Amino acid sequence: MDLNLLNSFIEKLPKLRTLVVGDLMLDEYLWGSVERISPEAPVQVVDLKRSDLRLGGAGNVVNNLRALGCQVQVASVIGADENADLLRNRLAFRELNDQGVLTENNRLTSRKTRILANNQQIVRVDSESRESISNASAKRLIDFIKKMSKEVDLILISDYQKGVLTDDVLVETIQLGRKNGIPVIVDPKGEDFSKYRGATLLTPNRKELKIASGSGLDTEDEVRRIGQSLVGELQLEYLALTRSEEGISVFSKDAAVVHLPAEAREVYDVTGAGDTVMAILGVGLALGLSIADSAWMANIAAGIVVGKVGASTVTPDEILAVAGKHHADSDSKIKNLPLLLDALDRERKAGRKIVFTNGCFDLLHVGHVKYLQKARKLGDCLVLGLNSDDSIRRLKGPNRPLICEKERAHILAALDCIDHVVLFDEDTPYDLISTIKPDVLAKGEDYVIEDVVGRDVVESYGGRVELVRFEEGKSTTNIIKKILDQYGND
Repeated sequence: MDLNLLNSFIEKLPKLRTLVVGDLMLDEYLWGSVERISPEAPVQVVDLKRSDLRLGGAGNVVNNLRALGCQVQVASVIGADENADLLRNRLAFRELNDQGVLTENNRLTSRKTRILANNQQIVRVDSESRESISNASAKRLIDFIKKMSKEVDLILISDYQKGVLTDDVLVETIQLGRKNGIPVIVDPKGEDFSKYRGATLLTPNRKELKIASGSGLDTEDEVRRIGQSLVGELQLEYLALTRSEEGISVFSKDAAVVHLPAEAREVYDVTGAGDTVMAILGVGLALGLSIADSAWMANIAAGIVVGKVGASTVTPDEILAVAGKHHADSDSKIKNLPLLLDALDRERKAGRKIVFTNGCFDLLHVGHVKYLQKARKLGDCLVLGLNSDDSIRRLKGPNRPLICEKERAHILAALDCIDHVVLFDEDTPYDLISTIKPDVLAKGEDYVIEDVVGRDVVESYGGRVELVRFEEGKSTTNIIKKILDQYGND
């Protein structure tokens, strides 16, 4: 996946409106250490150090969406007990309203308590209701989902088989998604996947698919056959099979199969990794990414969360950091303006001095390279503002540039002396300089300081302009003339 596309995707996340439907619960973690065996019974004694109470179940999908920056609505049914109050408090802490979280008396709010010592889970204690919610609760829940389906861009169904997702709730939710053109992503459970018929995407793990298909999934051919047949039988757009150490396989109705090997990293805890995959796949499709790019990003995110203990989430910065390692440095250096500003904010907090220069850099030559190397020495971080193709045509005529903006950006970003490359479409970089506010504005020695575009901006806040010497006789125009002289008549 191209990093520019990933950056553009991340920019859109705060505007994405999502609805999570499913079994909300609390996840409690009791952390401690073990150094002795109890004299009362042959069991370990855990010396409790700290505790943590989080949203769990469908709430972990909520956590993942919030960590990505999305807008979230929640639809579920819980009890009228102390755990319900704690759950609602955690929703409020994340600035989420609970208008779609309905109360049903005589129902337990699910709570899973995990005791961990030395980062290893020792035992889990569950308190929950598993029976289906009442018909009255189901009707109220459907009414809320029907209202929200007109206001959201994505619906995610998180099924933990705790009774919230009755057949009626599932059918109505999936049909509402289809009617309103909204992707419906389902994390399925149980022996019968037919209840999810018509969803956009199912995200079972290997164990869940074995149970639902009655197959051992012992060979690649069998995995492919089952995955592909379910897409057709259930009228899905896609089925994404998470396969632990074997990665993710995506089956689609056009018979194309995408397989991504697992991200190689140390695994501490797989709890909640499926919720992360589901959330990333969903937001990817909702924001127009291909299923291949969405799965690629989900695979990276899963690799991050399994390196954490407990049901965890992943942030856009974490995805970008790992994604950058999949690309050459040239990819990771090219940024749109919002991401550049974030990067420069981190540079400034680290006490680094920002240098800015700009140009067309069409047919990169040694004069360019030496100029950029000198500019970089004026500070700690060099930002290059690169004229877009349209900008160059206006400045130099219809026959330029010779090299398109994307290729020029990658070539320049491959230079060690350049830290960030940003394209601009205006005739001058004045607005870009005003936004970036560099400490040093570098320009060629052929300029007079008073004529340097952006000088007034930089000097207004205490920055300075530096003129950098060019190598004599080195220019793109001279290169073009030499080529024409030597080869123009061939």
